[in-house]
Amino acid sequence: MNQAIVSDPAAPVTDHEVRAVYLALLTVLGLGALEQSIVATALPRIVADLGGMAHLSWVVTAFVLASTAVMPLYGKLADQYGRRPMIFTALILFLAGSVLCGFAQDMTQLIAFRAVQGLGAGGFMPLAQIIIGDIVPPAQRARRQGSIAMLYAAASVVGPVLGGVMTDLLSWHWIFFINLPIGVVAFRALARSLRRPAATHAHRIDYLGSVLLTGSITALLIVLALGGTEWPWEAPQLRVCALLAAGLGAWLVVHVRRAAEPVLPPDLFGNRVFNIASGVMLLTFVGLMGASVFFPLFFQLVMGNTPAQSGLMTMAMMAGMILSSMLNGRVLARSGRYKGAQVAGLAVATASFGVLAWAMDAGLGYAVLEPAIFTLGFGLGLVMPNMTVVVQNALPPARRGVGTAMLTFFRSLGGLLGVTGSGAILARQLHAHGIAAAGTSAPALQAGAVAVYRHAIAGIFGAGAAIVLAALVVLLFLPEAPAPAHPPGG
Repeated sequence: MNQAIVSDPAAPVTDHEVRAVYLALLTVLGLGALEQSIVATALPRIVADLGGMAHLSWVVTAFVLASTAVMPLYGKLADQYGRRPMIFTALILFLAGSVLCGFAQDMTQLIAFRAVQGLGAGGFMPLAQIIIGDIVPPAQRARRQGSIAMLYAAASVVGPVLGGVMTDLLSWHWIFFINLPIGVVAFRALARSLRRPAATHAHRIDYLGSVLLTGSITALLIVLALGGTEWPWEAPQLRVCALLAAGLGAWLVVHVRRAAEPVLPPDLFGNRVFNIASGVMLLTFVGLMGASVFFPLFFQLVMGNTPAQSGLMTMAMMAGMILSSMLNGRVLARSGRYKGAQVAGLAVATASFGVLAWAMDAGLGYAVLEPAIFTLGFGLGLVMPNMTVVVQNALPPARRGVGTAMLTFFRSLGGLLGVTGSGAILARQLHAHGIAAAGTSAPALQAGAVAVYRHAIAGIFGAGAAIVLAALVVLLFLPEAPAPAHPPGG
């Protein structure tokens, strides 16, 4: 059995231990999943309270940027110091950020505290996937990963509704305070189940590389978000940010070729499966996050729903994702084949994005929107769980931890670029039409402003269709190898 979980390699991990660890990990992942979905529904109300519609996407971007930046570090730190201390560190950071967010008094504070949350949340998914990869055979991982996808889908169903209800009845501050009791449960579950010491491996932590990576991404996002809106394209500060992004990016490329253990390991990029899988995940999440964050905004500002009602409107996507994830895990467990389902999933998701863009732009109703939202979730549920299995199957055990963390990094990077780019599209449309921050519902807007929001959000979904189509093209080049029934080299 893999030495990363048990101190004695001859002592097998029992089924009872696997179940206990797995349930504890699901509790932690549920905490992060609930936070992502519960915030989206409250964004229009947060903006109405704190102001700054042009900065709406940064409430999400700050969280994702911070979590993305630390994901590669969590992979190495888990190998060096063990899984248990790192997941406790991630959980404590996340809960501290949640408390700070709940007490935020303006948009600047909220964005900064969301970054603190992200520093903790960045460890949840990579650490959970690393631990699952250590103790679960490859052929069974799809079912476990499918359960994780179902958890995220279920949280995405409960989160928007819960966030809407709490925002309507209490205030948006409570969507952050709700993390505390869940966090206590998660902490206790981990303390009881993840007891065995892990074998550690010495690593050099690439702090310089992490700073260069975070700096270059942040500078690029500032250019995308503020260029052409708050700053004109010829503004000197925008040029400085563009030069900083290019300069830090170039320095990072040189650095990773020379560093002993760089934050972006070059040897991983010599693996064809890893490269293609990372590209597919990045592009898929550019489209997914760039569009899905604006579902609540569309339903509230264009369709006139309350926050709670807008949460209910997104349940179709989560129902589709749950259904496809259940089917997906069973198929892979029996056949060991994954590519066909992934190709079909991205094809369905691309078509769904296109239908949603057309329906929103044409002003069609729920009879068209809801089936398309369902098929979008169904298609994506066939893609995401399998990709982690694909990468773990293609890498040797010594690189599985950092490889899994890097795949999660590219997924989050895609979501980060998608949210920022989509927010920039919306902000430029508002700026071009002279529209300031919106109210909390369609009646608070003039008819012309509603039309601007409608067409702008439809454009975001149209861009999502093109990006997910590009992911489908990249996926066609992915080689397929059957998943073995036992952990390779474990």
